[in-house]
Amino acid sequence: FDVFEGQIFVASMNEAMPALLPADSKAGDVAFYNNIALGAFNLGGALGGIFFGILSDRIGRKRTMTYTILAYSLFTCVSAFATTWWQLVLYRFLLALGVGGEWAVASALVAEVFPQRARAHSQSIFHASSVLGTLLAVAAGSFIVGNRQLALSLPFLGEGGQLTGWRLGFLLGVAPSLLIIWIRISLHEPELWLKTQAMPSEAKGSLGQLFAPALRLRTLVGVGLATVGLATFWGTHIYGKDVFRQAYQAQTGTKATDILKHAEMAGMLLVTLGGGMGLLAFGPICERLGRRGAFLFYHLGGVAMSVLLFQGISGLAALAVALPVFGFLTLGMHAGYAVYFPELFPTRLRSTGGGFCFNAGRILVPLILFLKGWMQKEWEISLANAATLLSLLFLIGVLLLLFAPETKGQDLPT
Repeated sequence: FDVFEGQIFVASMNEAMPALLPADSKAGDVAFYNNIALGAFNLGGALGGIFFGILSDRIGRKRTMTYTILAYSLFTCVSAFATTWWQLVLYRFLLALGVGGEWAVASALVAEVFPQRARAHSQSIFHASSVLGTLLAVAAGSFIVGNRQLALSLPFLGEGGQLTGWRLGFLLGVAPSLLIIWIRISLHEPELWLKTQAMPSEAKGSLGQLFAPALRLRTLVGVGLATVGLATFWGTHIYGKDVFRQAYQAQTGTKATDILKHAEMAGMLLVTLGGGMGLLAFGPICERLGRRGAFLFYHLGGVAMSVLLFQGISGLAALAVALPVFGFLTLGMHAGYAVYFPELFPTRLRSTGGGFCFNAGRILVPLILFLKGWMQKEWEISLANAATLLSLLFLIGVLLLLFAPETKGQDLPT
């Protein structure tokens, strides 16, 4: 559900942001403010992941997860009532605090409850379950956001007082709060975490210890890998759907917004299905090639497929085949963060370390996305060219692997 909270904006940003900007805003202006919103989401995720990761190592996985779900459910719902672009950006930042925090807690939790032989596969399945959230966002985009007949009258809103499709999509974000009931009743603290409670409190959830000599390189490698994956996700991966929409419009000549919205969501569906397969495949691939070998496979494949998609493919039939492959290669390494990061840190720092690595990467992403939006606005660089440029970051990920320790077949450090 945390992924739905992130992806519902992706599914509706071509409707939401134009509705909050002046009517005469250009496409470059919309792209600029959308990138600001995406950047705010990543910054909030960074801060939330670090804070809740530390909190989880100190007070437990169960209690912390409750707080993260409450945060992202509440502020996604509140986003439906934004009346200016900056309000929407603010709500994206606040809900991301919970989204980033839940990843840190959940990845540590899954790593601690499964044995070593099943850890890589279980973490891949855990991360692949995020596809369900994206599929929910696709469905909301197709049947709610793109449905112009769905509207409720609320006089304090703009757009003639209409609670339009994109606003209704955000309202759905309150549903995950029901998970809190299940967590409070059914979820138990991992045995590994309970054993750490005999340690002195200062030994648990200490951010400074991540940069002790024994862990410093591991921390920096983790942050670097996450930065590459997150920047390419928000700057390249999510725009596969727009390529399909543009190709559909070029091939059919239609200008009907509802039809084009369905084409866009069809493209998002193709990318998402491929991405889900890529996430599931990371576990078996990393068990065969090792953690470093799996990251290498996805990074090289990601940059190659991105250049091919945005610069060399235009027909609908070809895109229908290419988009799942693109999704597979540009998203699959994200399961690797859930597999790899918990293996880098001892139990007393596992949620802190994993949360810091994954979410500190988000701190750099807003700067990258701001630059991308600025280039689209001021230099009028096309979406395809901007996405292609950002895909070159995968090559930096290849270089980082030279310094990454191999953890295949090893027990979790205690």
